[in-house]
Amino acid sequence: MGRVIRPRQKEGLGSILKQKTYAAFDGGERGKGLPGLCLELLSEQKKTWPDLRRGCESLRDIRERDVSCRGFSVRLQHNPERIKNTLADIAQTNANERECFLCLEHLPESQKGVLYRSEYLILCNPRPIFPAHFTVSHLDHRGQAIAEEIRTLLRLLAEFGSGWTVFYNGPKCGASAPHHLHFQAAPSGRMIIEREIREEKRFVEPRRIDGVLLFRLRGLGREVVVMEGDDPIAVEGVFKGLLNALRRVLLLTEEPMMNVAGFHEGEKWRLVIFPRRKHRPDAFSRKGDARVVVSPGLIDMGGVLVTPVEKDFERLNAAAVERIYREVSLEGKILKEAIEGLG
Repeated sequence: MGRVIRPRQKEGLGSILKQKTYAAFDGGERGKGLPGLCLELLSEQKKTWPDLRRGCESLRDIRERDVSCRGFSVRLQHNPERIKNTLADIAQTNANERECFLCLEHLPESQKGVLYRSEYLILCNPRPIFPAHFTVSHLDHRGQAIAEEIRTLLRLLAEFGSGWTVFYNGPKCGASAPHHLHFQAAPSGRMIIEREIREEKRFVEPRRIDGVLLFRLRGLGREVVVMEGDDPIAVEGVFKGLLNALRRVLLLTEEPMMNVAGFHEGEKWRLVIFPRRKHRPDAFSRKGDARVVVSPGLIDMGGVLVTPVEKDFERLNAAAVERIYREVSLEGKILKEAIEGLG
């Protein structure tokens, strides 16, 4: 599924990478495979890295409750450990390579990872949303952008295999490290959207482009595009086509705002795309009791809305959830116009 690009490591970082590598995966491994290596890493890191152990143990104390909205439901998760991520100032976070928490030289002393195809280091997330939550961080300090890395995402999906999801948060809509290229990965089955994308009654104007099935979903309170195909090169092409179509319609030169989740089942790749128009809802910037500390990324758009502040967890109702989604999601008519320009 494409070439392996050797990282242009800065002088002296080779020894740091060696120290930080728990195991390596280059596609030829048998037995454990990539998921097995990552789960083994997680088990080992819980023993040797206190911050990760505390973060994982904190999941035992999270609270969850479901909210029924018009035509869909979401799960609120009160997860205080996520407060730093939720409040991250994307204009400043990681902008300077000397301060980037994903760069090799700034990783915590105890943190190690699985070296993935000599390009990425798969790390355990010390502030997890799910029990097994990984960050797939590029070895080089480069900006968060998906156009040239969608092939990597598709390859990761195939090598993690069924039962896993790999996802991407755009630099202005959920990525707490927007200046350092990374994906995230976790076992699948925990987001409500995973069930909803299979409900054919929700499909809007399904069509095939170069063998790839593409459709929107209705009745979810936010815009969702699904792509499915058994040829990763074709899926890549249609995805890039949608990116370019959104750029044209929105009159953008930069990457359109979006969150992307990917799945691989049997011989099929599936991408679930949430086009965005806004990073955070207006309530995030309000003062005092009117403030709602919610900053939607892929997991939130997928139906698990993380609320690190307890009062938000307790008071958010269906109307508030619907308003949040409506504010941050791209308008349907704009998305429809972009899709009509494909193929």
